[in-house]
Amino acid sequence: MTTTNWEKPVGEVNPSKGNSERWKFLVGGLLILGAVFYLIASGTATGARFFITVEDLLNNADYQGETVRVSGAVLGSSIDYTVSEDGTSSTITFVMSNIPEEFDNLAQVLHESVNNPDAPRVTVVVKDQPLPDLLQHEAQAIVTGELGEDGIFYANELLLKCPSRYQEAAPDQSIDEGGEL
Repeated sequence: MTTTNWEKPVGEVNPSKGNSERWKFLVGGLLILGAVFYLIASGTATGARFFITVEDLLNNADYQGETVRVSGAVLGSSIDYTVSEDGTSSTITFVMSNIPEEFDNLAQVLHESVNNPDAPRVTVVVKDQPLPDLLQHEAQAIVTGELGEDGIFYANELLLKCPSRYQEAAPDQSIDEGGEL
C-alpha cells in the first residue's frame, strides 16, 4: 500500500483571513450603528414639536403648501357643517385662534384666545369627516393639513381637546371639625 503525506508548499503563504474578516465586521457594525444614531437624532429633532401655532403658520411663508400640524382655539360661532345634496360629501368649516406654545392653564388660555379680537386667526376647512361632538366653542383643535394660497387651512385630520371634560370636579361634601359630614 502506498502512503500519502501532505506537505505545505514552500512558496505559498496564506495570510490569516481572520483579521481581515474581523475588520469587515467591525467597519460594517460601526456603519450600521452610525446610521441608527443618525436616524434617531434626526427623528427626534424633527418630531420635537408636535404642532405649530396659528401665529407661526401665518407668519412663516415656508409653511404654505407644506403639510403641518397646527394647534389653536375653536371659535364656536364660526362652526359650520354642510353635507352635499346627494349625501356623499361633507365639509366642516371653523375659525381657529392662536394659543401660545407654553401655558399653565389650558382652559384659561383657550378662553382668552377666542375672546381676544387681536389674536391671529385662520379659517379651517375639513372635508368628508363627520362632525365631532367635541367641536365646540373654546375647544383646542389640532389639525393636520396645508395652508392654501387663499389663506385657508385645508385639513385632512382633526383632533380635539375639551379641557372642561377632563377637569376634576371638586367634591361637594366637606368634613367639619367634629368629623361629621
